[in-house]
Amino acid sequence: MTTTKSSDILTEGLRERSSRQHPELIRPPGGITETNSSRQDGAFDKDEDKKSGKTFGRTPDGTIFTVPQTHDMVSQLLSPSQPKNLSDLVVLAILGLHILTLYLLAPAYRRPVFAAIFLFWRLSYNAGIGYLLHIQSHHRTLVTWARRSTVFEDPHTGKNRHPALYRIIKRELETKIPKDYSFDEAPIEYNTWLVFRRVVDLILMCDFVSYCLFAIACGGRPDGENSLMTAVRWIAGWGLVGFNLWVKLDAHRVVKDFAWYWGDFFYLIDQELTFDGVFEMAPHPMYSVGYAGFYGISMMTASYSVLFISIFAHAAQFVFLFFVENPHIEKTYNPPPPRKRRPESSGGDSVAVVDDDAPTAFPSDDILPRLASASQPSPVHNLMGLSNIDLFRVTDFSVLLLQFYIIVLTAVTPSTPLVQTIFVCHAVLWRLWFSVGLGVILNRQSSEKVWTRHFLKFGESTEESWRQWKSMYHLSLTMCYASFLAATWKMYTVPSNWSDEMVLLKHVVGVSLAALQVWTAFSIYDSLGEFGWFFGDFFFDQCPKLTYSGIYRYLNQPERVIGLAGVWGAALITGSRAIVLLALFSHTLTLASIHFVERPHMQKLYGRDLRSEAGLVRSLRRSLPPPLIKWPSNVDRMIGETVDFVEDFIDAARPKFAAGVGLFVRDTKTLFNQYPARISLTRLAPDLAGYDPKDYSIEIEGTPSSALAVNVKTSEKEGETARFPLERRSDFKTLVFEYGTPIRVKWTAPLDHSSKDWVGLYMVADNASREATRVASSGRWIATNPGVYDSVTAVKGQLCSDVRISGSGRRDGEEKDFMQGEMVFEGDKLWWTQGVFEFRYHHNGKHNVMAISLPFEVRIGKFDEDDVEVDSTGSVRGAVEQALLEVVKNCFDRDPDIMPHTVDEPYGCLVERDGKFAKRVVFAVRHMFGIEFAPEVVQADGNVKNLAWRICNAKKVLAPYSMSSSKGTNTPENTRY
Repeated sequence: MTTTKSSDILTEGLRERSSRQHPELIRPPGGITETNSSRQDGAFDKDEDKKSGKTFGRTPDGTIFTVPQTHDMVSQLLSPSQPKNLSDLVVLAILGLHILTLYLLAPAYRRPVFAAIFLFWRLSYNAGIGYLLHIQSHHRTLVTWARRSTVFEDPHTGKNRHPALYRIIKRELETKIPKDYSFDEAPIEYNTWLVFRRVVDLILMCDFVSYCLFAIACGGRPDGENSLMTAVRWIAGWGLVGFNLWVKLDAHRVVKDFAWYWGDFFYLIDQELTFDGVFEMAPHPMYSVGYAGFYGISMMTASYSVLFISIFAHAAQFVFLFFVENPHIEKTYNPPPPRKRRPESSGGDSVAVVDDDAPTAFPSDDILPRLASASQPSPVHNLMGLSNIDLFRVTDFSVLLLQFYIIVLTAVTPSTPLVQTIFVCHAVLWRLWFSVGLGVILNRQSSEKVWTRHFLKFGESTEESWRQWKSMYHLSLTMCYASFLAATWKMYTVPSNWSDEMVLLKHVVGVSLAALQVWTAFSIYDSLGEFGWFFGDFFFDQCPKLTYSGIYRYLNQPERVIGLAGVWGAALITGSRAIVLLALFSHTLTLASIHFVERPHMQKLYGRDLRSEAGLVRSLRRSLPPPLIKWPSNVDRMIGETVDFVEDFIDAARPKFAAGVGLFVRDTKTLFNQYPARISLTRLAPDLAGYDPKDYSIEIEGTPSSALAVNVKTSEKEGETARFPLERRSDFKTLVFEYGTPIRVKWTAPLDHSSKDWVGLYMVADNASREATRVASSGRWIATNPGVYDSVTAVKGQLCSDVRISGSGRRDGEEKDFMQGEMVFEGDKLWWTQGVFEFRYHHNGKHNVMAISLPFEVRIGKFDEDDVEVDSTGSVRGAVEQALLEVVKNCFDRDPDIMPHTVDEPYGCLVERDGKFAKRVVFAVRHMFGIEFAPEVVQADGNVKNLAWRICNAKKVLAPYSMSSSKGTNTPENTRY
């Protein structure tokens, strides 16, 4: 039975991952069609119509008519209050004939005969009615037949060739609808539908009665069954039948006769409906949960024959839904949107409009088609689905090849305990990677855009990072379930006797659970599309909008409950403890992934727009008695009160516990004071005798860092109570040097200092001792005197050495002469990173420290587009180029052979050969602009102008995720780049 989506569904809010697809119009089977079209022939007052309670129908030619009230088939046939006609008697007679046949047939023939009868009526339903509805939907054939037969024409006009049939039909229909109906005035579409529904009454009633009679013919009690199991079977069976009855009645309450009998194949009605009740419980409830009674009857009869024929009937109904109803729903209620057009030009022709956010459909000669953007991926060449398999794509080929290997290994290896253990462990590892490994990646992608930044680092686009992520996720998903199926097959043993210990039932239920998981996966993909299936909103910036459609109309997270039904089906079929534990492990990791990865990301994107209760939960809550409705809230309150009590207890016990620990420490100190012991060790190298560290000193000079770098360091709240700037009591200012600029070092030493002395550059935090250096200099050192060390790099940077200075020029009060030297640290002798550093003067080629310079900081100032000049177009690209040019010069050691003097000048050849220069640049770019590139990108760009363009382009892509404290928590604009 067909339905449409009402306006209420559009406002209900889907999904915990947003979809790039257009929201589908949901039509649960059994719903009523809604149209908001205006009336063509004589507009009516809708307010007055609502007060009168009338429903108006609309034919394809626009004719408006009053739709009279009709009743369901059961009431028409069996209720004494409803008028009866000849067709009712015919239907009742045929039903009685079915019952009489069961009574007269010999017991041996009852099963096959009624199996054949039921299959006949079932095929009449799904194939016969399905064919009639199909041709009516596509060609309006039934109405054409009626019009061609002239059976509905008044014989007085002389056009009716069957006046007797006309009188019979008129009497039959007017008898069933005594009010608001005139056979002669009703549109031919409506009269055709009324005749069609009488055929439907016959088929549906015979279908159900023949099924019940077949169940009676097959019913019995299994041998050896105890009374408890019999009671359980009948109680559960009647429960399912009762639930089935409620589904049918509630569905009819919502959809009425119009959709129950597929009225929208013939005409539409002007009516707004609210799909509540059972339509919030399951998709297509008439065809899904509406068949629970079949399985209840199968349970009561304890017959596999009834169970299998029920499964066949249920499957046939889904085929009917897929090939008949869904195409009609799509055609009637989801037509393609009309092309947007601009206002007519002066020539009178309208011009088609292309959406700015859509891919470029008609590019100019110098612009390639834009299939992807920062807010959406390319809509072509999807990954999921058999039709999208492309063996020229590495991902598809790899997936198929790995599946082939898994199948071969599973088939050729023996099912020994060792091999079974290996297969189970293999499945565990893949499940860990799929749930935990990919979950960590998604979590980092949500918080830091790690995955996207990685590919931007190599000069790739967001689209490339998206393709690589899809490939990894798709491969991991297929291998996760392939390894699980392989382990299941290894643990499975074909039963020797299918009639023992409910073996057949286990297989039926297990396969059904697997089918449920497959259906859930297809439903999720249909609702979310490629974008949502692969967590697209973790990678692309878009306007977050929740649309609860498809399966997400009923469940907030279907993966949580029925998304892993198949693994439990496999556990049930195999009966293996290992597979049961593997299924439990898989389900637990899936729940953890939803809770720790998906849910936080959805909360960040959608906040309060997330739905607290799904349609199924809301429907069940309304169906429960008031005491049970309050029970969950009471449990939540009890848990909350328990948590509060525990927290209060811990808070109250903490001071007492701390006091006890303090008392213990105080007693211990008193005990040690009664027996004091102190050992002092003084270590002095033999060659240090006679040298006073006061005679050594180091002074440094460098290029001061920009004011922006200094401002980044301070927040003006380093003072007391973290509310005021730091109070300074001297004129000393922290030394902050530019990244990559040379640093000049001036040292002094006594006249007899060792010729093997040397100065090294270190991070302050790397050395705990001020007397001796415990870490290697890693080449960042220069000897004080030339010709002492064999290494050429030891003297690289020396400017002067052992210049004797008269003691009269000393500022420390001493009068002794001293030696002085200068050196410059640049290039490889610098730390190409940020941090706090110091120079250390070492004695006699060893690591004994004689002097330490003032600590200084190397910091890269962040580029602030608000503090630079923009060009005539409002872009800051020129400022980016100039800022980058100075940094590149420093990173290239200011070597005139390789450094650029202008933004257009290409780099020297050494930059391409030696990757260290490019590594320095990408580090600076990462801290200046927040963009991480691979060194190969710098080498490939070849000049500053190209690199600046790439930075601006990357800033546009990552602008929604580049939050800054100066701009608050809003997304910065990227138009200036």
